[in-house]
Parts: sequence; structure tokens; C-alpha cells
Amino acid sequence: MKKNTRNKNQANQRNIPGNTGKTKTTGSNGNGKQESLLEKFFIDQLKDIYYAEQQLLKAIPKMAHASTTEELEDAFNNHLRQTERHVKRLEKVFQIIGKKAEGKKCEAIEGITREADSIIKETKQDTMTRDAALIIAAQKVEHYEIATYGGLVQLALTMGLNRAADILDKTLMEEEDTDRLLTYIAESYINIEAEDEGNYSWKKGEEEEDTESEESISLTTYSM
Repeated sequence: MKKNTRNKNQANQRNIPGNTGKTKTTGSNGNGKQESLLEKFFIDQLKDIYYAEQQLLKAIPKMAHASTTEELEDAFNNHLRQTERHVKRLEKVFQIIGKKAEGKKCEAIEGITREADSIIKETKQDTMTRDAALIIAAQKVEHYEIATYGGLVQLALTMGLNRAADILDKTLMEEEDTDRLLTYIAESYINIEAEDEGNYSWKKGEEEEDTESEESISLTTYSM
């Protein structure tokens, strides 16, 4: 078990010739004070999720249009309206900390939305299988957002940004509700009905084995 919790860089500096033992600062805010690394990371993550929400405003309508069932289409359209509110909330958070609301390219959401586009192309139109696949794609988005907003809420509380934390927490709860709704839609009937859309490849093998077994029994009985 580690007993020494001192930063390893601080420990290493003791062995550098001419080192006075003082740690190197990472920057100044103009008043001679060190810039907060936590604040920098917090703002970076705000920009990340702000970009992600903007991208979802484009992606969600495509998923809603591709949906087979009205229930899933309605769920997507409702979440689209929520996403519009999420963008406005993030802009309020930027305002609270005195920063301009701007996005930073989010590679994660880019990948997830590309996957959703692929799902639409690769699944058959007007099938429950497509809806089942779209739900999985949408929940990947939700889980990314839940992780991000959950982390931002805790960071805001740590830095004393209670108002910002409350705003971010509202969005977090809505993302969690959407994730639960998608699970309910999938498990209540979409996955069940998708199961009837064709035969499983491994069941074909089982049927052939059963047929061969029945033929073998018949031949044995006949020879007796």
C-alpha cells in the first residue's frame, strides 16, 4: 500500500542539481497566481459536450425518420427538444463562468453518430431489427452523455460552482430518463418482434442435426 501521496514530479525534483525544491508553475492568470488546471479541464469538457449536443441536433432527426415504430420516433423527437434545451443550459453555464460558449471537436460523438448512420444503411427499412439497432446506437450516445454530465456536475461542486452544478444536473437526469425509456421500449416489444424477422443461422444447423438424427433412428428401426 502506498503511504507517500506526494506528487512524483515533486519528489524527482529533489534530485535535480540546483533545484530549490519549488514546483514549476503551469501558467499565470496575470495576477501572479497559478492558473487552475481543474478549471482548464472543466472548460475543455464543457466545450466537448457543447459540440456533442450540437452534432446530436443533426443526428437525432435522421434516427427519428429512420425509425419503424411511432413510439421510437416519438422518443427521438422528444429527446430532440430536450437536446435543444441542453444546448441552452450549457450556454448558461458558460455565462456563469464568464466564458464564450464554443465547441471543441468531440471525436467520441463523431464516431458514435457515424455508427448510427451505418446502422441505418445496413438494416432493412421498416423492420423491428432496425429499431432495435437504433436503440443501441442511441443508448451509446446516452451513456457517453451521462458519463460526461455526471463528471461535470461533480467538478462544478468541487469548484464551488453550485448554480452551474444544478443546471448540469438537470440535463444529467434527463439523459438518464431517456436511457431508461429506450431500454423499456426495446425490452417491452421491439426486441421480441425483431426475433421473428428470419431464422437464426445456428438454428439451421440444429434443424439439420435433428433431421439426420430422425433419419438414423428410422433406418435403425427399419433394419430391425
